[in-house]
Amino acid sequence: MSTETQTLALSGSRKRWFKDRLVHIGVTTGGILVLVALLLIFFYLLYVVKPIFDDARVEPGPQFSLVESDTVTDIGIGKTALLGIEEQNELVYRFNDRGEVNFYSLPEKGKRVYSLKVEGEVTSVARNITDKMVAYGLADGRLMVLSPKFNVSYPDNVRTILPEVEFPFGEQPLVLDEQQRPLSQLTIARNGDDFAAAALTDDGIGILTRFAGKENFITGEIELKATQVTIPGLPEQVDQLLLTPNLRFLFVRSDNDVYIYDVRNINKVRLRNVLAMNAAGGNISSLSLLSGGNSLLVANDNGKVSQWFEVTRDGKREFTFIREFEANGAIAQITSEVNRKGFVTASSNGSLDIFHTTGGSRLFSEKLAGDGVSALAMSPRNSMLLLLNGDKLSTFHVENEHPEVTWRAMWTKVWYEGYPEPQYVWQSTSGSSDFESKLSLVPISFGTLKAAFYALLFAVPIAIAGAVYTAYFMSSGLRKVVKPTVEIMEALPTVILGFLAGLWLAPLIENHLPGMVILLVMMPVSILLMAFVWHHLPKNIRNAVPEGWQCILLLPLVVLVGWMSFAFSPMVETLFFGGNARSFLTNELGIDFDQRNSLVVGIAMGFAVIPTIFSIAEDAVFSVPRHLSNGSLALGATTWQTLTRVVMLTASPGIFSAVMMGLGRAVGETMIVLMATGNTPVMDFSIFNGMRTLSANIAVEMPEAEVNSSHYRVLFLAALVLFVFTFMVNTVAEFVRQRLRDKYSSM
Repeated sequence: MSTETQTLALSGSRKRWFKDRLVHIGVTTGGILVLVALLLIFFYLLYVVKPIFDDARVEPGPQFSLVESDTVTDIGIGKTALLGIEEQNELVYRFNDRGEVNFYSLPEKGKRVYSLKVEGEVTSVARNITDKMVAYGLADGRLMVLSPKFNVSYPDNVRTILPEVEFPFGEQPLVLDEQQRPLSQLTIARNGDDFAAAALTDDGIGILTRFAGKENFITGEIELKATQVTIPGLPEQVDQLLLTPNLRFLFVRSDNDVYIYDVRNINKVRLRNVLAMNAAGGNISSLSLLSGGNSLLVANDNGKVSQWFEVTRDGKREFTFIREFEANGAIAQITSEVNRKGFVTASSNGSLDIFHTTGGSRLFSEKLAGDGVSALAMSPRNSMLLLLNGDKLSTFHVENEHPEVTWRAMWTKVWYEGYPEPQYVWQSTSGSSDFESKLSLVPISFGTLKAAFYALLFAVPIAIAGAVYTAYFMSSGLRKVVKPTVEIMEALPTVILGFLAGLWLAPLIENHLPGMVILLVMMPVSILLMAFVWHHLPKNIRNAVPEGWQCILLLPLVVLVGWMSFAFSPMVETLFFGGNARSFLTNELGIDFDQRNSLVVGIAMGFAVIPTIFSIAEDAVFSVPRHLSNGSLALGATTWQTLTRVVMLTASPGIFSAVMMGLGRAVGETMIVLMATGNTPVMDFSIFNGMRTLSANIAVEMPEAEVNSSHYRVLFLAALVLFVFTFMVNTVAEFVRQRLRDKYSSM
C-alpha cells in the first residue's frame, strides 16, 4: 500500500471516529435532556401540589387589654356577644351583652376608635355570625338589630378604614312581642329581605316573629311586615335557641335534647322531632351552625363536637349524625370559619383546635391561651384568629389555605351535606357561596381507566390481528400499501375524531342502537363464516386468488354486513323494543343511557389508538427471523402452529410494548374524551354511561380555576397522578418486555 493510500485511510478513520464521537455525544446529551425534562416536570408538579398537604400554622400576633383601651372606665367589658375583625385585619369590633359596641385599631395597639351604646334596658342578646349582626332584646319586648360597617377610602393614595354601626332594619326598634314582655333568650336569622327572631319571654312563653321584607316603590326602602306566633310544645327548660339562615328550622336545646321545629310556614310552626344529640359520656354545652347553615355543630363538655344535617331516607328528610371530632379538652367556645366548612374550638384548658368537616380532620391543636376563654372569632378571610381571655384580646395569624384537601377527602368516600350516604364525588364549583367543595379524585381516575379499558377493548384485537396478518400472511405488495395507510391514520388530529364522535357517531348510535349491537355481533360471526366457506371451496377457485390477497375478498362482506345491520335496525327496534330502544333500556331494564357514552369513546379513541399498536406490533412480528419460521415449517408444523408457537412468542416483547404504548396513549388522550364522553364524573362501569377523565378534567377546569386556590392545586395533583401512573405503567411494561425478550431471545 502506498504512502498516499495509507494517509487517506488514516484520514477517513479519523473522520469516522470524529463523527461517531459526535453522534454518541449528541445522542447521550439528548437522552440526558429528556430525563432532565421529565424530572423538571415532575418536580414542578410536586412544587405546585405540596402546599395543599401542609399543616395549618398559627402564630401569635398583637395583644392588648380592653380595659386599658377604653377611655371610659366605669362601663367594664361585660360578656361578649359578637367579636370580629374586618377583612384587612386592622379594626377589631366587639359587641357586649350590655348594648355597648367598641372598635379598636390593631395597628395602634388596641386604641379605641369608635363606640356606641344602645338605648334602653337590654335583657337578652343574640348574634348572627353569617350576616355579622347582633340583636338586643329590650325589656319592653322590642328588638334592636345592629351590625358593623367599614367605609374604605383612599385619600392621598393611603387606605383609610372608618368604622361605624349600621341598623339593617332601621334605627327604631322592631316590635318582637306585641304584649311587651321582657325577652330572656333570643336568636335571629336573615334570608334576603326577610328577617326572623325567636325569643323566650320572662314568663317562659316562646314566640316567633317573622318580618317579611318588601321594597317601597317610592322611597326604595325595605318595609317589614311582622307576623307573630307562639312556639308550640316548648320544654320547661330552654337552654338555647338557634335559627337557621334559610329560616327553615328552629333548634331549641333543653339539656341534652334538641327540639327541631319546622318554621318555613310562619302560620304552621310545628315540632318535627326531638333528638338526643349529646356525645357518649358527655353533655351538650352549645349549638352552632356551620357556614351555610346546613349543618348543626353540637359541642360537648367532654371535648367532642358532632356534625348533624338533613338526610333523605325512605322518602323522609331527617337530621342525622354524620361525624364526630374531638378537641383537646372541654369546649369553652366554638366558632365557624367564614365561607368554608371549618370551625375552631377553644377548650377550657386554653387549647386551640382547628377542624374541617369535609375531610373529617383536625388540622391544628396547641395550647395558646390560659383558662377562661370567653370569646373566639375568625376573620372574614380566615387568616386571623381573635381570642378573648378576661380583658386580654389576643390575635393569631393563621395559615390554613387548603383545609378541604386531605388524603381522606380525595381518595375515600365522604358524606357531603345533603347527600343520603358517603360517596365519591367530584364537583369543584357551584353557584352558591355556601357550596361544599367535593374534590374526590376517585371518579375521574376511575373514568380514565374506564375510557382506556373500552378503547383498548376495541383497538387491541383489531390492531394486533391486523398486525399479525399484515406481517405474516399478507403479500409484500399489498403490505407496502396497507402499512403506510394505517400508520398515516395516526396523523389525524384527535380533535377531528372527537368532533366526529360527539356530533356524528353519538347520535348515530343512539338512533340505531339495535343496529350497532347487531353489527358488533354479526361482523366477527360473518367473517368466521366466510373463512369457513373459503376453506371448503375447491382448490382451483382458491388458487385463483394470489397468495396474501385473500383479505380483499372481505371488504364487500364488511360493507354488506354494516349496511344490513343499520338497515334492519328500525325493524328490530319496532318488533322487540316498542319502537324506542333507549326508552326500553331505561324503563324496562333500568339501565341509564347517555348519548355520549363509553361505547362512543371506545370506538373513537380505539380508532386513534389502533395505528400506534398496529405499527409497533407489525414491526415486531415482521422482524422475527425467517429461519425460525422456515425451520418450524420444515419440521412439519403448520402455518398456524408456527405463528402461535414460534413467531408470536418471539415477537411477544414487541407486541406487549405495542399494547402498553396504546394504553399510555389512551390514558393521556384529552380531546376525544373531552368531546365524546359528556364529562360526567360518575362511578359506573356501564358501557351506556359516560365518564370524566383526568386529562379532560384538567382541560375543562384549569382555565377557570383561581390561581393557587385549592381547586387549582388539585388539578395539578390530577396531572401529577396521571404523570406517575403513566410512568409506573411504562416502567412495568419495560420490565416485562425485557423479561420476555430474555426468555425468547434464544429461540
